[in-house]
Amino acid sequence: MAPSQTWLSLTDLGRIYGISAINCGRALQQQGWRDRHGRPTPGALEAGAAHKHGPQTPPRTALWNASICRALLEKCGYQQISRTIQVDQWVQLIEALEEGSPSINATAEQMSEDLPEELVGDVNNQLAQRGCHFRVSQRTHHSSCSAAA
Repeated sequence: MAPSQTWLSLTDLGRIYGISAINCGRALQQQGWRDRHGRPTPGALEAGAAHKHGPQTPPRTALWNASICRALLEKCGYQQISRTIQVDQWVQLIEALEEGSPSINATAEQMSEDLPEELVGDVNNQLAQRGCHFRVSQRTHHSSCSAAA
């Protein structure tokens, strides 16, 4: 199978497995693909698992190849969560944010900015089916509210 050309941040890579960027980075480090400063190792770069823009690049700007890292993460015991579960989790989060809570400072608009673009259509369809008026914008990578009253 040819390597994917899908380059993801640690956050987006971890999201596929239902884990945080911290846990994802820790797994990559334990397998020798990240150094103790969070940078990709020469082995990760040679394997095509990581890409960075230069030697002074902060760790957060390194990108990871989804298909190459997949084998490593699954070897560590992580399993991909299904698209259906991802969509359901986003829908539940957005609905809860739309309802509001005095203990939550984030808005649905703010949180939807982190929604992977490939899930926007499915999330919007489920929101509509469930009677929620909030929609994630599909015009740009950053989402905005087009909620109806």
